Amino acid sequence: MPDLPLRYTTPSTWTEAVMADFDSFLLDHAAAEKKASGMAISMLSHYPDRIELVAAMADLAVEELTHYREVVKWIHRRGLVTATDQKDPYVLAFRESIRQGREVYLLDRLLIASIIEARGAERFALVAQALEAGPLKKFYQSIARSEERHYELFLDLAGKYLDRDMIEQRWNELLDTEAAIVAGLPIRAALH
Repeated sequence: MPDLPLRYTTPSTWTEAVMADFDSFLLDHAAAEKKASGMAISMLSHYPDRIELVAAMADLAVEELTHYREVVKWIHRRGLVTATDQKDPYVLAFRESIRQGREVYLLDRLLIASIIEARGAERFALVAQALEAGPLKKFYQSIARSEERHYELFLDLAGKYLDRDMIEQRWNELLDTEAAIVAGLPIRAALH
């Protein structure tokens, strides 16, 4: 398992639910990758003056869309078709924590994105552990490593633009908020 800052550990019942309905999980995973690509494009559009952020988000948008394409291949191999996007209750609840004001809005977006990626790293690693040896297991191991890199990327970007003390305080608040949100979510065959 990757070394992550999360304050709530996903229970084994989540992995069991995913493995019991892997088709639904794959469909949700595809939607999550597509939304992550869109979020990266939104970030680079919102902050055109932040050179490092624009470059990083352009790369991330392409990487997330590549992940989407790969998940779609798994979906099609299983005889499934992609589904209409559903609202993600975890992301919606977490986004309510974003404050208004140029600097704090940027800080919150970066830190929340970092924590969401950390949760993805944890959960994709759990899926990889549960899968039989083979290409699908290797795919999820790779996805988990990517999510871990993304968690670090967003945290590093926050450090480029914002004060360390401000980051540290808000990081701790948001980790607690995220833990409470995840603990309250129903267990289902979905990333969140």
